[in-house]
Amino acid sequence: MTREHSDAPFWMAGNFAPVEETVETVNLQITGEIPKELNGRYLRNGPNPRAHPSADWFLGEGMIHGVKISDGKAHWYRNRYVQTPLLDFEKITNENRLVRGNSLANTHIVGHADKILALQETQIPIEMSDDLETIGPYDFDGKLAGNMTAHPKICPKTGEMLFFGYGIMPPFLTYYRVSPSGELVQSEIIDVKAATMVHDFAITVNFVLFMDLPMLWDLEKLGKPGIPISYDESYGARLGVMPRTGKSQDVKWFEIDPCYVYHTMNAHECGSRVVFYAPRMVGYTSVGMKNPPVPKLHRWTIDLDQGSVTEEQLDDLGVDFPVTSPLLVGRPHKHGYAAEFDTGGAPNILGFHKYDMETGARTCHRLKDGRLGSEAIFVPADNPGSEDDGYLMAFVFDTTEHLSELVILNAAEMSDEPIARIHLQARVPAGFHGSWIGD
Repeated sequence: MTREHSDAPFWMAGNFAPVEETVETVNLQITGEIPKELNGRYLRNGPNPRAHPSADWFLGEGMIHGVKISDGKAHWYRNRYVQTPLLDFEKITNENRLVRGNSLANTHIVGHADKILALQETQIPIEMSDDLETIGPYDFDGKLAGNMTAHPKICPKTGEMLFFGYGIMPPFLTYYRVSPSGELVQSEIIDVKAATMVHDFAITVNFVLFMDLPMLWDLEKLGKPGIPISYDESYGARLGVMPRTGKSQDVKWFEIDPCYVYHTMNAHECGSRVVFYAPRMVGYTSVGMKNPPVPKLHRWTIDLDQGSVTEEQLDDLGVDFPVTSPLLVGRPHKHGYAAEFDTGGAPNILGFHKYDMETGARTCHRLKDGRLGSEAIFVPADNPGSEDDGYLMAFVFDTTEHLSELVILNAAEMSDEPIARIHLQARVPAGFHGSWIGD
């Protein structure tokens, strides 16, 4: 059942609207064939307001949607709320969301060191089980003093998980490094001028890259509905490059044109240069905004020796939710993928694009027959023969049947038809980010 409200904002209508029930279906019907090398769970997070309209798309309580796959079969689909103290509040406010442990846990879900963590950037993680039951808040054995971003990076070479947390009060930015076994081994406060909303970052083999951008927390708005932030270009914008085991004084800052970046595709080193890819936009999408800014894929090249940075726009298309192979995080990559957003209203996803990062060419899997997408993730093939040897996975909503599917695409071919559609017999609302947790 769908809960919609008359005169609702986009996040309370259509496929953005919350679902009422938590369900489980087994032995799911498949159109096509699931590659037998795919053995694990596809898990995806997103906001699902429980008993009240939320004041912003970002502010609904977190619900995890998962599909278990092995041996060419889809064994189950289930959805579960992340059980946090906020589910017991009659009214959720900015103040009670900021109490430590009161996480909406609605933005991402990742696996590392045999832990599955539901994430929201203004809080500590919430640990989940393989079957999507809530275990509870997780603070790395008491070593995580602040918050954790919803976009940690896992190094494919070392197995480390690198992340940061930002604060509305000092310290405004803190960098963390976690060993492959899950021990938090480094915490470094990074000096920045003010409290900004830092949603993502990037890593390379030797460096981390921070974004200090003009999306500022506005404490005067804390008592009002919505997210208390303001976009202010007078703050300036800069990129910071620091050795992965470095300290705040080791950060080299590079001024760039004012903008905002929600999500990064990747970064890598090329001699003394750091090359960074992300969709860039100017301004902020606020509640009720009629002409929101459109993110467009850009490349920044930072010359560490010369102390300079250059910027290039790679495409005119409005895209976000960028991704590359997890085997190439922090390394040179020929291919990247991103979702195309409808720029005329609600941020519906119309298709998925594969970019050739060397030539700028792109190919598209266009969603057809009234289907709307969500973020696509890249799952590498076993022993891949090329960097694009793998699969894109995404939940897709059929507006005719009012049901959702888990779609699997051949990432190398990006053909018109998926290689498999897993029919869920349920609706999965448009949400945020997810991961493949392999067996």
